[in-house]
Parts: sequence; structure tokens; C-alpha cells
Amino acid sequence: MKIIIRNANIVNEGRTFVGSVVIEDKYIQEVIEGGDDSSQSYDQEIDANGLYLFPGVIDDHVHFREPGLTQKADIASESRTAAAGGVTSYMEMPNTVPQTTTIELLNQKFELGREKSRVNYSFFFGATNDNTNLLEQLDPERIPGVKVFMGSSTGNMLVDRVDSLLKLFQKSPLLLMAHCEDTDIINQNIKLFKRKYKGQNDFPVRYHSRIRNVDACYTSSALAVKLAKETGARLHIAHVSTAKELSLFDNNIPIEEKQITAEAVIAHLMFATEDYDHLGTKIKCNPAIKTPDDRAALREALNTGLIDVVATDHAPHLLNEKLGGALRAVSGMPMIQFSLVSMLELADMGELSIERVAELMCHNPAKLFKIEKRGFIRPGYFADLVLVDPEANWLVSEGRYYTKCGWTPMDEHTFKWRVRRTIVNGTTAYCDGVVVDGVRGMELAYNK
Repeated sequence: MKIIIRNANIVNEGRTFVGSVVIEDKYIQEVIEGGDDSSQSYDQEIDANGLYLFPGVIDDHVHFREPGLTQKADIASESRTAAAGGVTSYMEMPNTVPQTTTIELLNQKFELGREKSRVNYSFFFGATNDNTNLLEQLDPERIPGVKVFMGSSTGNMLVDRVDSLLKLFQKSPLLLMAHCEDTDIINQNIKLFKRKYKGQNDFPVRYHSRIRNVDACYTSSALAVKLAKETGARLHIAHVSTAKELSLFDNNIPIEEKQITAEAVIAHLMFATEDYDHLGTKIKCNPAIKTPDDRAALREALNTGLIDVVATDHAPHLLNEKLGGALRAVSGMPMIQFSLVSMLELADMGELSIERVAELMCHNPAKLFKIEKRGFIRPGYFADLVLVDPEANWLVSEGRYYTKCGWTPMDEHTFKWRVRRTIVNGTTAYCDGVVVDGVRGMELAYNK
């Protein structure tokens, strides 16, 4: 099938220009700047006049809850949500039930992706104190990396023994993606709060950022960076949330050459501690939402190269699990449908350019993980594309979001930008409020 997208504002590789894109089967055949040859014959013509065409977003950090937690979400429902948000590829985390900490369980996840995912998919392997012997069996052309929880975790995925951490950093043939929060500091802060509040077992959610505070994040991130430098391991620190952590990263090296990289997520870019007053536990996440000054520093780092990629840490929970406060309410929020439009909102606020949005959400994830033929609008690349309307002015409300858990902290927010069409491997997966049934993504491949 041959398709043309005509007269779009194409955002790609540092430029925005009016042009057309020709798709044949799964691939981009041609990128035409300016007018196209209207004498050509196409099976489908898409008029993109006034719309912006981006490469499909690549989200390197999601929790889709399957297997074992499917009352909250599953691969089918959340990949559907991804398509509605212009996300055409994702990499899913291993803290499901059971946790993805063996080769057999990892292969089972890939089979679930093949059967159910509406967009392209991949899965991280989960590190424990006891499974480093399995690392050499991981296929670097199939698996994006190894997730290591250096602090907050569930089950047995907290890697907190110094000998295990050192062995992990020494032996992993793949990138290590680290969740960095120091457990000892967090536990000490909880003890101090309980002493201050005479043994209370929960506290208002606004104290979450003082329990999982700057020191907890920085201490753990600094240890991860130290281990990476000592061992030569390839390290990617997830969801950086503080200004202080930014001092650990280098912005003078091309991303392809960096040994240590940093990810920011939408929650820490959009929210700050003042938002606890009206959103409460809906924005409770780990690491915690920090101060307006931290948020401002993260936004600035989007432009300086200290932050390399932007993801979501999409983490659906049922609303009844969000009851309570800083200790009792679960942490995490569903964000994948609103990641691209949130970043474009920041662009409208002057925080960054729309070209930089494409770099952080499309180009850089592809470069960082060396993803084969994705992340750019180039001939010969897979046709993963998203058309976005810059003048939609739409209100997020019930029925306009797709996550299985049925809520979002973006409820009642008005966005100027709106995803109109998402194309996955040359096929429309979402169009104007409708997720197309029967579309399936492909397993991501890596050029390692």
C-alpha cells in the first residue's frame, strides 16, 4: 500500500519545514520538501495542512502491569493509550508479577507483546542481588537494558548489597537503567516524621518530597555514577528529579558517545510541590515531585544537554489504591497519552523549541538505545509517525483518555495541541479519537 501525507509541517532533525512524506508498506519511501508531484498515484492521501508531523515518540520507561497486575492495566490497554498519545514504541519495566528476572519470564513478556501490543514494544530485564549470572545470556540486539532498583522497589528487585551492585556494574553487557533513591535515607526520614508526629502511620502527601528528598536521590545517583566510572558500565539514570543531580552529568559529549545519560519524566517537568494542594496523591510518584526550583532546573536542562531523553514512567494504579497520604497511597500515575502534548505545551511556554521536543522524545531515545530504523523521518526507516494539531484547544475529560485504570492527573486540563493521527509501521493505529482495532506493533531491534 502506498500512502502520501501532504503539506505537513515536518519536525525532524533540528528543522521544521513544509513537505510531504510517502509511505510504502512499513517504510518511509520519500521525504519531499515543498510541493510534491501530484501526478503520482497513491492508495491513500492524507491532507496534513496546518498539522505538524513528528517521528513517533519512543518512550523508554513504562509500566504496563502485565502479567499479574492486570486489574490496573495490561499491554493491550496501555499500548492503546500509547497510540492515542503519539507514542509508537515503548520499553516496559520488569516489576510485574512475577518479576521479569529470568530469561524464561522475559521471553514470555515478548510473547505477550507480540500477541497484544498495538505499538512497537520491548522489555527490560530486572536485576536482583542474585541473578547476575544470567546477564551474559541476554541478547543485546533484542533487549534494551537491565533495570536496577538502587532504592525504592517491590519484591526482591532492590539491589542493595555492595558486592551485588559492583558485580552488576562489572558484568552487565547491556546498558544499566537505574532507579536511584537511597533506602537508608528514606527510612531515616520516615522515622523522624513518626517521632515528630507521635507514631502516626501516615502523613499528608505534601510530605512525600521531604521523605524521598533531594539527599535520597542525589546520594544514590552519585553512587551509580561512581560505579559506572570505575567499571566502565553504560549507565542511564531514570527519572532525574532534582537540580542537585544534574551536576553529575556531562553536556559536552554527543549522546552516541556518552557513558552516562539522564532521563527526565513528564511528571517532574509538569508538576511541583505546590500541586499537591489540588491534585493530592494523584501526583504521588517515586521519586517524589520536587520544588518549583527543581522543576525549573530540569526544564532548563532540557536545552543544555544534561537531560538526554524525556519519558513518562507511565504507572497506572486504581484510584482506590491512591487513597491515603505520603506513606499509604501507592506511587505512580498514568501519563503516556499526554506526554507529547505536554512537551509541546512547554514549547509554547518558551521552555524549549518544538525541534528539541522531537530530539528528546524521538531522535535521542533511538540514538541512546541504538534502535534500528526508528526515531527519525528518513527514507528507509519504519513509518512511525504522529500528526499533531496545534490549535485543537481540547479539554481532557472522562471518555477522552484510554488507560484501563480510568483516571489521569491531567483530567480537566485544557491542551492546545492534540494528537490527530498515529501511524505505526505504515498503518494508522489511531485517528481522531478512535484506536484502530487489529493493528499490532513490532518488536524493537537494536544495533549493538
